[in-house]
Amino acid sequence: MTTTTSTPVVAHTREELKAAREALTSRDVAVVMTMGALHDGHAQLIRAARQRHDHVVVTIFLNPLQFGPKEDLSRYPRTFDADMEICREAGVDVIFAPTPDVVYPDGDPGVRVSAGPLGEVLEGASRAGHFDGVLTVVGKLLHLTAARSAYFGQKDAQQLLLIRRMVRDLDFPVDIVSVPTVREADGLAMSSRNTYLTASDREVALCLSRALRAGAEAAPFGPSAVRRAAREVLVEEPLALVDYLVLVHPQTLADVPEWYRGEALLAVAARIGTTRLIDNTPVVVGPGGGAVDVFSDVPHARADV
Repeated sequence: MTTTTSTPVVAHTREELKAAREALTSRDVAVVMTMGALHDGHAQLIRAARQRHDHVVVTIFLNPLQFGPKEDLSRYPRTFDADMEICREAGVDVIFAPTPDVVYPDGDPGVRVSAGPLGEVLEGASRAGHFDGVLTVVGKLLHLTAARSAYFGQKDAQQLLLIRRMVRDLDFPVDIVSVPTVREADGLAMSSRNTYLTASDREVALCLSRALRAGAEAAPFGPSAVRRAAREVLVEEPLALVDYLVLVHPQTLADVPEWYRGEALLAVAARIGTTRLIDNTPVVVGPGGGAVDVFSDVPHARADV
């Protein structure tokens, strides 16, 4: 494993990315995929990749395929200079920052990766086609960067599950690594969308992490106790418009029954002011249970080259 503190090479085209990739001294390359507006959560992903691999590539691409007709792509924050500095400090070797015409040279792709039934629940229920767009761009970027490993945050739990499934089902030669959710000191999960929150919105948003903590603390007493404890926190905050609060199996996203014991995903989504936020925590349900950082023994494909 090597280290670097130099300014990353910035590639905007496929040809520039290929040249930058070939100039690296090792084939042991990890990728961290982002849409820009980087924060310490992204930096933690980069640092985790840096610890295990010789080189790190960061992609900065605002993917139009994963935005719905009611979602304002133009509103998403763009902070490339600040992103560049975060990448430099975290030890990134190459930044791939293409425009849509580079990633989709023929316009909207006629063939896309389908997320299937797992992409139609929770986030997919309110964002039709979102995960098809996510998987399509992730698949393309895995090919273009030729990385051995890709690092994703546990905060986007459904996305992480679907990427793992795509990699396994379609035999991508890559290792998908999950990194625990990074939080602000007050418990708010780090997200680029947090920049949309007003000061009062932010206070309201803290009910999401409080609800997850309450649910996790009730995990030793079974699924009903988890749901009840989390719900009691949310109902005390009328300004949080809850989309869903669920306790589901981490592989199937099906609600776990009362007799269930083992790992489960406690997830919440809510609109705070004009901003929709998501958060989750992995938990072990049953005696001795509680919150865990990431799920254990998740099957996924590994690189063999």
